[in-house]
Amino acid sequence: MAKILVTGATGVIGKRTVEHLLKKGVPASQIIGLSRKKEGLEDLAAEGIEVRSGDYFDYDSLLRAFEGVDKVMLTSAVAFTDRSTQHYNAITAARQAGVKHVVYMSIMRKEGSGRVMQGITESDLFTEQLLKSSGLDYTIVYHPPFLDLLSFYYGSNAYENGIQVPTDHGKMAPATRDELAEAHAEILSAPGHENKTYSLGGSDSVSFSDIAKILAEIKAQPVPFTTITVEEYIEAIVSKGVPRNVAEFLTGWVEAIEGGEFEYQSGDLERLLGRKTKTFRQYIESTLA
Repeated sequence: MAKILVTGATGVIGKRTVEHLLKKGVPASQIIGLSRKKEGLEDLAAEGIEVRSGDYFDYDSLLRAFEGVDKVMLTSAVAFTDRSTQHYNAITAARQAGVKHVVYMSIMRKEGSGRVMQGITESDLFTEQLLKSSGLDYTIVYHPPFLDLLSFYYGSNAYENGIQVPTDHGKMAPATRDELAEAHAEILSAPGHENKTYSLGGSDSVSFSDIAKILAEIKAQPVPFTTITVEEYIEAIVSKGVPRNVAEFLTGWVEAIEGGEFEYQSGDLERLLGRKTKTFRQYIESTLA
């Protein structure tokens, strides 16, 4: 059986990918969790999973970490860092170490779109091209916005403050991080996914105005929806103590949602999971329960 290494194993998606591999019957002895730090991986180690240290900026640490590994789940580096260098190191080290298959998580892009998402798009394009030309088997999974983090965009106090965003009817097809991690585990644990790309939009399409209506219906309490300017949205975030570059980053996502960048529903995620994904209503109702 192939030995699988998951990078970013202290993060939500990385850790849940490991957990779903276990649920799918992959022996703990065949799974490796990689992180820059070992804190936060005690629970995985307790399951019998080997924990290795490695840093995307430290090429030699990656060579050591990838030794004896067949498949790597390459969790993308965070925005506002040199993602291209980090991903280059990971892919090149994987090839040198004899890894056979790399799965990379990218961000959904509308076909033919020229939109450049700050801190993401250019490094995603670089990484995808590098991976395709590396000689390694690859799988690229395109992520939509995370359903369980949508409140980052519309605010955590929607019932008190309403929803004020610089978008009107733009729709997206979000999915939870747990659903995406489960899809990763399916790709890593089963054959037939080599040299393919999957667009992992969720089963349900929703806009921010839809979200306001759904929240209002769930609690039978009004949630006013207001379209504001981009600058008003940025200033509202900055007023909460968020750095302006982060506020502009979040705004870029909302503008992309308005432009339909994340609306595509290929059905790939449903097929990988064998079921429909959670709707926004189902997610909120489950969190309130």
